[in-house]
Amino acid sequence: MDTKRYDFRKLSILVVDDCKFMRKVMDRMLRVLGVEHIGFAKDGYDGLHECYNFKPDIVISDWEMSPMDGEEFIEKLRNDENSPDPLIPVIMLTAYTEKKRVLAARDFGVTEFVAKPVSARVLYTRLVSVIENPRSYVRSDNFFGLDRRRLRSMYSGNERRYVEAASNSKK
Repeated sequence: MDTKRYDFRKLSILVVDDCKFMRKVMDRMLRVLGVEHIGFAKDGYDGLHECYNFKPDIVISDWEMSPMDGEEFIEKLRNDENSPDPLIPVIMLTAYTEKKRVLAARDFGVTEFVAKPVSARVLYTRLVSVIENPRSYVRSDNFFGLDRRRLRSMYSGNERRYVEAASNSKK
């Protein structure tokens, strides 16, 4: 783990997973990392309900659940007009790690992705990433979701748009 140690005591995290064993594992792991406010949901429907009541800072969700899976849960969280918080960071925790799944998760609004089995070190780095690198959102007539552009400085050619220059010129 990095030298900067975060105090997660005031952080509230909702774990949405249909597997009771996995909920217990996540409870233990989050408590070891210092998280004191942990909520649980057994599927996406329960997760939406808990987002209203528990009001988590971060959601950790499984993908495969029934009757509402992680994809539908996150899409409703991001896009439903009655969503409790469409901007809440969501960490997808799943055994499905094929590239097409990771890209699909990004497209339906996952903030970070973690493969099962998870270690405390990996979970810690994803929590830190959510805190240190908050993702921007894009809204248009037919889309609302996370900005896919994570590395803004990858291209430095003649037609590179400079967000910093544009925002500074408005001051």
